[in-house]
This record gives sequence, C-alpha cells and structure tokens, in this order.
Amino acid sequence: MGRLKQLRIFNGVLKDKASLIKTTLSTKRQTSFIRRAILRATTHGSSSPPSINRIDAVISSGNGSRPRACACIQALMDRLHGTRDTFVALKCLYTIHNIITKDSFILKDQLSIFPTLGGRNFLNLSEFHDDSDPESWELSAWIRWYATVLEQNLTVSRVLGYHLSSSDSKKNHKDKEEKIFALLSSDLLIEIDALVGFVQEISNVPNSLHLQRNNLVYEIVRLVSEDYRLIQREISLRVVELDERMTSLSVDQLTLFMSALKKFEDCKERLSLLFVNRKKNDGLWHLIGETKMKIETMMNKKAEEMALVRIMKRDETREWSRQPFRFTSDGSWLGLDRVSLTVSTVR
Repeated sequence: MGRLKQLRIFNGVLKDKASLIKTTLSTKRQTSFIRRAILRATTHGSSSPPSINRIDAVISSGNGSRPRACACIQALMDRLHGTRDTFVALKCLYTIHNIITKDSFILKDQLSIFPTLGGRNFLNLSEFHDDSDPESWELSAWIRWYATVLEQNLTVSRVLGYHLSSSDSKKNHKDKEEKIFALLSSDLLIEIDALVGFVQEISNVPNSLHLQRNNLVYEIVRLVSEDYRLIQREISLRVVELDERMTSLSVDQLTLFMSALKKFEDCKERLSLLFVNRKKNDGLWHLIGETKMKIETMMNKKAEEMALVRIMKRDETREWSRQPFRFTSDGSWLGLDRVSLTVSTVR
C-alpha cells in the first residue's frame, strides 16, 4: 500500500472519530443516535462490509415513526453525498440495499420518496469519481453501477405495486399469481418491460469483475444476485400468463412482448460472467426461447390473416366497381344479373 493511500486512510479514520465525538456532544439526541449508527456502519479505511449488527443498528434507529425514518434516510443520504471515498460510498449503498431487502416498510417508503422527488438518478452518483489511486478509480465505476441498480429496484417496485424484496412478496406466491391473472395484457407488458430494464442495468456491470475478490464488492454482488433471482421469478410468471393469452394479443402487443424477451436474452452472457459461480436458471431461458418461437408463429399467422382480409376487400371492391348501377324509367333497379327489381313506392 502506498504512503499517500495510508495517509488518506488515516485521515479518513480521524474524520470518523471526530464525527462520532461531534454526534456524542450534540444536544439533538434523536438525530445524533441515528448519525452515530450510520457512521459506524460506513467507516473509512476498511474494505470489509458492515457487520449485520451495524446494519441492524441503522435500521433500528430509523424504525418506530415517520420522523425517525425520515431523519435516518436523510442522514444516510448526507453521508453518501458528502464523501468522495469509494469504500464509504459503497458501504452507504450497501446499507441502503439492506434497508430495501429487509422488512422495514417505513424506511422503504422514505427511500421511495427520493426517486419521486429527484427523478431517475435520485442517488445522484452518476458523476462519482475517486482518482486517488487506480483501484479507487475502478471502484468508482462499481459505485455508479450499484447506485443505478438500487434506483431501478425502487422504480420496479413502484411499477409492480409492491416491494420486490419484501418477505410478503416472497411468500404469497398464490396471491401474486391471482394478481397477475387479473391484470390487463397491456399492464403485464409494462411490468415485463420494467423488469427487463432492471436486468439490463444489472448486466451493465463494470468490466473489472476481478474486483469481486474484495469482500465488500463480493457481498454487493451476492445481494444483487438475490435481486436477480427474484426478478427471474417475476418475469417467468408474466411470460407464462401472456403465453396463455397469446391468441388474444394484438400485433403491436406481440411486437412489444418479443422486444422485451430479446432484450432479456441479450443480457444472458453478461449475467453469466457476473454470477459465474451461482446457480443458473436454464428452465427460464428455455421458456423464453419457446415463447419467442410461439410469438413469431402467431405474428406470422396474424400477418397472413390481415393480408387475406385485405385481398378479399380489394377483390370485393373491384367486383362491385365493374357492375353497372342503372335504374329504369319506372324506378326499377337492374341487378347484377340484369334481372329487373321493382322498387316499392308503398309506405
């Protein structure tokens, strides 16, 4: 480790201690308790992920009431946006991810407010760069990627109407199937598009996959892989349902369906590199391949039917255009076979 990096880490540790002393002396006991928990979970100097106890302490500090939850999320965002240190930023994001994953609904709701107010890039890390050393520069790309993945997680949860990672979402499989069954096909296509968009963001992982040897990055990828496992299940449920409705889908809907499945398949290779040692869902990829073939067959069938209808209409128009529409002097109409048809004048 270089001398400059050692000095930088030492300086960061001193900052943490000074911040802890400041919160201890603060007269605002409620917010100081929250900030201490966050400081301990997001320390400088160490590349290890925060312990479960540290994460639980942050979540506990924000539970109980909406003002406490608001103060907790605000303090976490202040810590995230106030640092230029890669490990502090990664630990902040890792803490946010744990809040999303665990069943702290009041904290999740406070997180969900941020994308509503701040737009798509609510974590505001698209410009994050730490150029203090080569490793920090590479880790900066992971921070930008991770922030986007978390943003997409909350966005998808808003589209689905429930938090993707909640325990209720994992347990009530039957209720979820009934909800999906009741949705319009257009709504199912919107949800599939959002889920595939989430997968696309995950697959945009930085090229420096070797950094997974870092304990913190490894834990981050593990959490993201759990999200991906849940996304696979959500996509599978909707693909099966739309497959059953195939004959009732319009050409435009079939086109959207095919486009979403192709985008999903395009992510496969990149995902296999990211989750190289994790279980693969070959059954889902088989389902996607079969469904694509069915969509293509159905689109060809509908195209042939539309072409046949156009031909029939064209021939009918030509046939009628060749017939003389004449009336005799007494008001009779000469039909196609020249048989006189009398027009009644009786009312």
